[in-house]
Amino acid sequence: MNCRIDEILLKAAEMNASDLHISEGGSVIVRIAGTLTKPGSVLSDVFSLFEPVLPGKQRVALKQYGECDFAYALPSGQRFRINLYRSMEGLDAAVRIIPNSIPTCSGLGLPEALRKLSELKSGLVLLTGVTGSGKSTTLAAIVNEINRHRAVHILTLEDPVEYRFASDRSLIHQREIGSDTVDFASGLRAALREDPDVIVVGELRDLETISIVVTAAETGHLVLSTLHTRSAVETVDRIIDVFPEQQQRQIRVQLAGCLQAVVSQQLLPDKRGGRTAAFEIMIVTPALRNLIREGKTQQMGSYLQTGGQYGMQTMEAALEELKRRGRV
Repeated sequence: MNCRIDEILLKAAEMNASDLHISEGGSVIVRIAGTLTKPGSVLSDVFSLFEPVLPGKQRVALKQYGECDFAYALPSGQRFRINLYRSMEGLDAAVRIIPNSIPTCSGLGLPEALRKLSELKSGLVLLTGVTGSGKSTTLAAIVNEINRHRAVHILTLEDPVEYRFASDRSLIHQREIGSDTVDFASGLRAALREDPDVIVVGELRDLETISIVVTAAETGHLVLSTLHTRSAVETVDRIIDVFPEQQQRQIRVQLAGCLQAVVSQQLLPDKRGGRTAAFEIMIVTPALRNLIREGKTQQMGSYLQTGGQYGMQTMEAALEELKRRGRV
């Protein structure tokens, strides 16, 4: 047991923190229900603290690039996503505490429209929101729903792996960027030769990854992924804008054909304690496909407002409903 770091991580988990920050020569700070708090302790040498648990490849990456990501688990099974990075003060750490139990759609209280996304056979589903908005948790709940109820092959590409799944009705394989495959693009190219029905991509980061994801979604796979965008309109525009101008018409056509849903979420303080999620949900209908194909994404908002029969809702409507229920 790596006593000092394990002790700090365990304490943060016991406090129900979502995140932990450790700064060179500074206080240990935790985030609980969205708010930063200082529980105590000042640390002088962050590298010595994490050195016993830092994998060799990440050690090299930290030296070369000034930052690295890796997953770590306590003997109890409690998991953490750790980011080490250099700053003017020295070496700092940002740690995400991964809940022990894999989330479920019912346990999270997800709208029925989100649960139904687990029934899709093909196409692209995007979960979006700012850092810390709960995208990974929602994604894990949808993957869990598929794993429990469908006999399919699920292949995940994550950086790093957060929730560890055991095959249930599905066969599930999880690959970690940096240790199991070089990068998202390489893992995706390999995935297309590994007979997957469902491909889960932790994050769409670059043109090459997006291009392969769209191709996979076009060719009969269900692809689930995340983006750091705040709305359906921004998400579609962001994907198209990644490509050079001469390729944008083609990617609009491809995206119009394969995109199934965009879910944007926010985490808000809940009056009952903890935090609660609000969702903007866009289910892609033939009318929305035409708007994407024609580059008229700014008109998509009006369809969200009137698409309730398809399970759609605007963020404004979601927030109003939470207020009505006395949650925010």
